[in-house]
Amino acid sequence: MGSRGIRGAAAQQAIEGLRELAGAGLTAPEVFRRADELLRGVMEFDAVCWHTADPATGLVNSVLSDDLSLDSFQDAVRLEIWSDDVATFPKIRRSGVRAETLNRVTKGRPEHSVRYREQIAPAGFGDELRAVFDAHGGMWGCAAFMRAGDRGPYLGHQRELADIAARHLGNALRASHLPPPGDGPEDESCPDGGAPVVLLLGPSNRLLAMSGPAEELLAGLADPTPSALAVPTAFAIAAEQARRAAYGLPAPQRKIRVQARDGRWFVLHASALRGGTAGEVTVVASEATPADVMPLYLSAYGLTAREQEVALLLVRGCDTRDVSRLLTMTPYTVQDHLKSVFAKAGVASRRELIARVMLGVGH
Repeated sequence: MGSRGIRGAAAQQAIEGLRELAGAGLTAPEVFRRADELLRGVMEFDAVCWHTADPATGLVNSVLSDDLSLDSFQDAVRLEIWSDDVATFPKIRRSGVRAETLNRVTKGRPEHSVRYREQIAPAGFGDELRAVFDAHGGMWGCAAFMRAGDRGPYLGHQRELADIAARHLGNALRASHLPPPGDGPEDESCPDGGAPVVLLLGPSNRLLAMSGPAEELLAGLADPTPSALAVPTAFAIAAEQARRAAYGLPAPQRKIRVQARDGRWFVLHASALRGGTAGEVTVVASEATPADVMPLYLSAYGLTAREQEVALLLVRGCDTRDVSRLLTMTPYTVQDHLKSVFAKAGVASRRELIARVMLGVGH
């Protein structure tokens, strides 16, 4: 068997391993570390930076890397929000593929990328492959894979492998966000009765002041890999979006959902201060409401868009007749959707579905 066949067999083995991750009950950091073990040899990368994301907006909300020094991660956040670079995560999503390389998108001229000039090349890397982990309409995470300059650019079959791998990683990350099957954590109380946390961040996202149970929340939302940021990644991303909007540039997504280590979801909303020091931003973090979180859990079960519409109406108290009328479908069609919803959620009745979803919301 030639080298091409060996490479193909190794790639297939990696894909099979990735496919199994969705049913392994892993956390997001565990998914990433297992994916690293499966992909590093066949994709031939030298460093990787993994991120989870708010599934609804696609905004990055955490960072994990066992390879890279994150001393300049603030610069990476700034570039991600402010620069109109090539092969950004949003542009890859809009392109219709899940993975792209700098060398391919710049036609062999990676120096055309500001990200390459300011970060990738100075760190000693030659090419970067980025992948977005989409599943069932949500972006659950993404990653940037770097390789040393002397390896040359990524090859076509490696980008194709990353594209396939990204789909399975999207499913694995989606599964990691499923509501807990048990009775929830032993202590579901919220610090200060669920009072919102308010942070004041300086121009470089330095923490200037805070109120509410901030220390507990910051610890619960801390990144898997510490970086030079004074606050978790989600806060810095929200703050940069607010600064961009204050500068008059398009920034439609300034609200970020992020899940704490105890399973609770929080919503961050940032606003630039008026009349204060330039660049100062307040970030308010509050526990997510059922309206914020329920669509994410329904998506995490792998429901189609139509099935999510049916399930949301059920959770809100509608019966089959109401759903039929509101969604303009026959009662028989509603029942077919319900069977699929129950099967995917692992429940046998509407009451069980509502209990399962509401348990996740209150987790």
